[in-house]
Amino acid sequence: MRTPSRDAEFSAFVSARRTHLRRIAYAVCGDWHQADDLLQTALVKLYVAWPRLHLDGREEAYVRQIIVRANIDESRRPWRRERPGLLGHDAVARTELPLEERSALFDALQDLPIAQRKVVVLRHWLGLSVEETASELGIATGTVKSHSSRGLEKLRTALARMEGAEPHSAIEASQSPATQGPS
Repeated sequence: MRTPSRDAEFSAFVSARRTHLRRIAYAVCGDWHQADDLLQTALVKLYVAWPRLHLDGREEAYVRQIIVRANIDESRRPWRRERPGLLGHDAVARTELPLEERSALFDALQDLPIAQRKVVVLRHWLGLSVEETASELGIATGTVKSHSSRGLEKLRTALARMEGAEPHSAIEASQSPATQGPS
């Protein structure tokens, strides 16, 4: 049963968190249009579960989990995807945005394999623990650790390459002298 307070509380949550959740969806899938679709799917499911989740304060974790799972579902069922326009009649859109519109970090993040990207986003952008990330993705904690390690190394290498520095020199420069081994 819908109540005015339920709708008002849900609307307030969506108004406050929509931009943040849309960025999470984009970081997971790498496409703004698909991110909008993922977020819409997640918010519909959240609305249905709102009375149960809102009392526990788990609504944002629920939305993140739905975004990740809906993205996995989309990648497993490519025949369900909509096809934009009529083949051959739409002009091809530019694949890269100007540098002013896209940061180097997001470019490097999109080059990661999908599993590593999801782990890096959940662990290091959203700050979830290894256990929380494993739970949201439905994988083992060891897998989270290895994806995180490999993903971060690929990001460091890609960002160093974009800056024109050698990958290892950029990493070593960021370490303090106390953490470096003997010369």
